[in-house]
Amino acid sequence: MSRTALRICPLCEATCGLTLTIEGTEVTGARGDRDDVFSKGFICPKGAAFGAVDADPDRLRTPLVRRDGVLREATWEEAFDAVAAGLRPVVERDGPNAVGVVLGNPNVHTMAGALYPPVLIAGLRTRSLFTASTVDQMPKHVSSGLLYGDANAIPVPDLDRTDHLLLIGANPLESNGSLCTAPDFPGRLKALKARGGTLTVVDPRRTRTARLADRHIAVRPGTDALLLAAVAHTLFEEDLADPGDLTPHLQGLDELRDALRDFTPEAVAPACDVDAGTIRTLARELAAAPTAAVYGRIGSCTVPHGTLASWLVDVCTILTGNLDRPGGALFPQAATDRTPRPAGPGHGFALGRWRSRVSGHPEAKGELPLSALAEEIDTPTDEGTPVRALIAVAANPVLSAPDGDRLDKALDSLEFMVSVDPYLNETSRHAHVVLPPPPPSQSPHHDFAFNTLAVRNQVRYTRPAVPLEPGRMAETEIMARLVLAATGLHGTDPSAVDDMVIGQTLGKTVTEPHSPVHGRDPQELAAQLTGVSGPERRLDMMLRLGPYGDGFGARPDGLTLDRLLAHPHGIDLGPLASRLPQPLKTVSGKVELLPEPIAGDLPRLRAALRERPDGLVLVGRRHLRSNNSWMHNVPALTGGSNRCTLHIHPDDAGRLGVRDGAPVRLKGAGGEVTAPAEVTDAVRPGVVSLPHGWGHDRPGTRLGHASGNPGVNVNQLLDGRALDPLSGNAVLNGVPVEVSPVAETISALT
Repeated sequence: MSRTALRICPLCEATCGLTLTIEGTEVTGARGDRDDVFSKGFICPKGAAFGAVDADPDRLRTPLVRRDGVLREATWEEAFDAVAAGLRPVVERDGPNAVGVVLGNPNVHTMAGALYPPVLIAGLRTRSLFTASTVDQMPKHVSSGLLYGDANAIPVPDLDRTDHLLLIGANPLESNGSLCTAPDFPGRLKALKARGGTLTVVDPRRTRTARLADRHIAVRPGTDALLLAAVAHTLFEEDLADPGDLTPHLQGLDELRDALRDFTPEAVAPACDVDAGTIRTLARELAAAPTAAVYGRIGSCTVPHGTLASWLVDVCTILTGNLDRPGGALFPQAATDRTPRPAGPGHGFALGRWRSRVSGHPEAKGELPLSALAEEIDTPTDEGTPVRALIAVAANPVLSAPDGDRLDKALDSLEFMVSVDPYLNETSRHAHVVLPPPPPSQSPHHDFAFNTLAVRNQVRYTRPAVPLEPGRMAETEIMARLVLAATGLHGTDPSAVDDMVIGQTLGKTVTEPHSPVHGRDPQELAAQLTGVSGPERRLDMMLRLGPYGDGFGARPDGLTLDRLLAHPHGIDLGPLASRLPQPLKTVSGKVELLPEPIAGDLPRLRAALRERPDGLVLVGRRHLRSNNSWMHNVPALTGGSNRCTLHIHPDDAGRLGVRDGAPVRLKGAGGEVTAPAEVTDAVRPGVVSLPHGWGHDRPGTRLGHASGNPGVNVNQLLDGRALDPLSGNAVLNGVPVEVSPVAETISALT
């Protein structure tokens, strides 16, 4: 007998509501939940394939422990015994920094990934933290930290009310949005145009999003910061800069004008390969629109000036008066955010509080560059201890970080490694212990991170759609037990982790004068929490203490877990609203337009005015049916255009003798790969494009479908040395490559 159950999709940042059809314990179908308060029935191919992702036969069902060099199935008790025995001696002998932690992108798609890694890192006290952020969005965190004093205060475009949207290095028709949580991003862009709005896309590729645009500007890759600097310069030069009501909240406006003086449209045009008149038109249209938003994403982050480009996205928004206003870019207010503190000066945001051991890369947001992980393992120095043990949670850096061949060898040299992963993939195959979480249908879901980036304030929670399969362990319990094993408390009841967090949080909150529970008894508050598990009790606590919460009775109509459970399709909390100056945590209490690290990096951008690539440069590519390296083992998600081919312009193909469909060799600073050519004018001349996340051809994995069509690892073309200096983000786009046809071998019978 079939039944239906609701589930928020965890397969990309859109967080669409799904209605699952379930036969017994098997998900046999997935469709969009029309009553979902946020997604309203929208679904993409990934969501439609939820059942296939959930039931992938290659998902691990039991822990694996390495014995005599071979990973073998083990009990959960044996696995956590091995984790404690492997990690604790390293910590006790070499100190906490000898244990590295790597967090992959899927962490932000699960409750466990949001709730437990911070506890793990705090408990270990390690500074050897590496995450997917430094091959993705770290420049945006750094620019937000410097501008607003909070690395997580990222304004998002008000898609549903804006009159003019400028997209830079973003392809939301394929990605479904990123750092901008918006179910049905394509529909929202079409609605923008239907109401008479303007869409401009800056991208070296004519993507599906670019084809929808009123204007597509095929900029030279890696020059986004120069283009935006010229837009900002024009706003000043032509007296179009008018922050309006923002002005009292700004610091450094005159200094910003002086700092951008050299970046005229005429000066940047040759480097960007964009006509100066077009740049001036961009600025004028941005200033003339009743409301406007600028949105830059991975194409503008993963370049040599990623932090400056991210900063300039917000600068252009600010100069046109569009920050913190409806139709512009606003700061979302998630239901699990802490109770907003009174506006006023904060502690600000600091960079470089410590540095990596080998190359001296400064930390950003407590993280070191993922590109530096291999050298932190394999390079001895006089200072500090190498990373000798590693905890990898939902991470596959062998494919997602530069120079996977070097990292492959480095991981093999570790004294101990534990991986929390549902697959034996290119990275987890090196682990001494693999702890597999259950499939998503058997896990609860709430979007802690993505709701802080959502284009509409709302809150949703779904309990597991399918009971936990016998022999499985909930991902939240896996992570709690990992925290205990890593911090010397192995054998303690895992509920102790949640109890500790609840006790510490309430104990601190009752001391805060602005808190709704100021002066109350933490134990009395803890006793009021509801939920069938520690994670649910933590969610209840966060909802109650949040901006819409009941404040443990202080606001009787406010949010609680019980109230949320009574609304299975979610609760709409309204459109984004103006919030300044409350979100600001800078030392001045204002938006600091020209912070010192930014000013210090501008000479490097001025030098880029003179740079001209003399060969081909490489950019990445997103597919709607994929999300990094997660889903290439699902047949339903690897068809159609989701292929690992090299896009090359016909002019370049003709010049190099490359034929459509024939193999070509790409060579970069980190190595070379061979992939089939796809000759297309969807890329501008001088640019080639290869998608990310492929390269499933390494031995020792258990990825049956992916290994049958492995593709190649684009990041192997990189050696990991090219980084944005402020954020430590890897330079993945606009990198020089050599392309040549693979000589066909002709043999003859003799």
